[in-house]
Amino acid sequence: MSRLASFLQSTTATALSRILGVPYIDMDKIMYQPGWVESPPDEFQVRLREAMAQGTGRGWVVDGNYVNMGGKIPFEESTDVIWLDPPLALYLPRIIWRSILRMFDMTEQCSPGCHQTFSNSLYIIWRCITHHWSSRPRYEARLREFSRVKGTNTMKRKMQRIGGWGGQLQKWLKDVENMTRSK
Repeated sequence: MSRLASFLQSTTATALSRILGVPYIDMDKIMYQPGWVESPPDEFQVRLREAMAQGTGRGWVVDGNYVNMGGKIPFEESTDVIWLDPPLALYLPRIIWRSILRMFDMTEQCSPGCHQTFSNSLYIIWRCITHHWSSRPRYEARLREFSRVKGTNTMKRKMQRIGGWGGQLQKWLKDVENMTRSK
């Protein structure tokens, strides 16, 4: 059973859930109600647990990081944690492009009823730029905490940081795909 909590980007999380044959849970869709209204923490936690329960017996892939709102639940119940940590120069253009596509309704919105505007696109881009380096120590601490609670076992890939320009990620996804075929 795969229960994967992650700091994954949605494209990778979607691919991984397809490879594993388990539900994909996007915390953004659970957090935001129409009009960009944030769910209260207790409601967010209930909705997150309901989504995770759909994978009972098979597992799930959870994408997102709302620890302060109760998003720590998947980390506590996961078998594996993956933190994607690509260079800013790799993912910033992707965020800009995705924001443009969302502004013109050319791709799925972050959450139903949450139309991306120019101003919230600028906010997302600004937040990525200003939080890229300051977030790393928090994520590293979270992985250390996970290792104390769940135990680090690098041979079985219980927790892992994947950085770089994409080669390591593509290899890892291929390894996961090969592993699922062999079972």
